[in-house]
Amino acid sequence: MNALKLTVATALLMVGSSHAAGTLSVTREVTIDSTPATVWKLVGNFNALDVWHPAISKSELKGAGTKVGTRRMLTLADSNQTIIEQLTAYDNAKTSYSYTIVRSPLPVVNYNGTITLNATPDGKTLLKWTSTFDAAAGGDSANATQAVGNHYDSGLAKLVNNFAKQ
Repeated sequence: MNALKLTVATALLMVGSSHAAGTLSVTREVTIDSTPATVWKLVGNFNALDVWHPAISKSELKGAGTKVGTRRMLTLADSNQTIIEQLTAYDNAKTSYSYTIVRSPLPVVNYNGTITLNATPDGKTLLKWTSTFDAAAGGDSANATQAVGNHYDSGLAKLVNNFAKQ
């Protein structure tokens, strides 16, 4: 009987955990023609998304820049709507940070994203942007995935272009 209770409890915990992590995912990788240290100076600034992402016109920080719990309010360039994101992990040494979306007009909930930079053998930067999420209530999984993917694609294209050698 105790084994059954443990199994049921474990199953419930796993269901709850998988829901919190999101059932959908998007991953994008790009190679940037600069060192990770140089790219991190821009990308690693949690309040600089408006500098390198064309969909963001303004970023306002609420809290200490790289402290877990810090929030940023992003204003979308095309609609003046806002996204509020919260920093959940920050590792300067590993050039990586993770965040959640607290509020957003995007058709997603339970969003958790991570940006990580790594050196390539030729000294360039491999940037990986990943996320898990669920479609918002009444939303379509394909539309949610496409919205996140399009958001990543536009930001990463600008980053690659910004660091392209002339």
